Amino acid sequence: MKKSTINVIIAAIAAIVLGCVLVSGFQDRNKAMNSITVTGMSQKDFTSDLIVWQGSYTIRNFNLAEGYKKLHGDAETVKNYLLSQGLKPEEFVFSSVNFYKDFSNSYNRQTGESTSVFNGYVLSQNVQITSKDVNKIEALSRDVTSLINKGIEFSSNAPEYYYTKLSELKLEMIAAASDDGRKRAEQIVENAGGKIKDLQSASLGVFQITAQNANENYSAGGAFNTWSKDKTVSVTVRLKYQVK
Repeated sequence: MKKSTINVIIAAIAAIVLGCVLVSGFQDRNKAMNSITVTGMSQKDFTSDLIVWQGSYTIRNFNLAEGYKKLHGDAETVKNYLLSQGLKPEEFVFSSVNFYKDFSNSYNRQTGESTSVFNGYVLSQNVQITSKDVNKIEALSRDVTSLINKGIEFSSNAPEYYYTKLSELKLEMIAAASDDGRKRAEQIVENAGGKIKDLQSASLGVFQITAQNANENYSAGGAFNTWSKDKTVSVTVRLKYQVK
């Protein structure tokens, strides 16, 4: 076979392959043009139904055994106080006792020597309250005067707020965001004289749980506010529909 004939055959095959590629690309382009991608969003305010509050109390003593005894007495006082406020025993738990030796440095200018002075043992213990009575524990966390008046060095942390039905709420939010996205797609396509057909793909964004009416930033990985009792949850859904 002549070389020129071979070249003609190769050129013909190349033309056929190129034609197939162009047709496929044209079909893919038309397919892409016959679709619409929208973002649906849902947002809802809710109030936390679970509160977690922690407090701690501290004592100092040069004798470790006496310090433990005093701290145990303080724990009983705290326990009785919480029970008197209407809390159930299963709603609070005490941590193990922590302690360390406290030293201070003393410098003698005349001799130029520095010495370490033992100031005693510092013992502390935490108590954590978990309750669905949010308002009561919230008020309790703000008023620990009774414990302080009894000689207990009690320190109160800011409460943390949670929602026990968050899983159900998330499903509700996904459904609402999907419905919002579909309505957006229908509105856009119908205004152009078309109709949406089947859903081709869907992707879910992250949930953002922030304080209500607060200038709180969203996070790429999703925000999860715990310091506010009243929160707002939002989520987005990206939808791609076929258009006819």
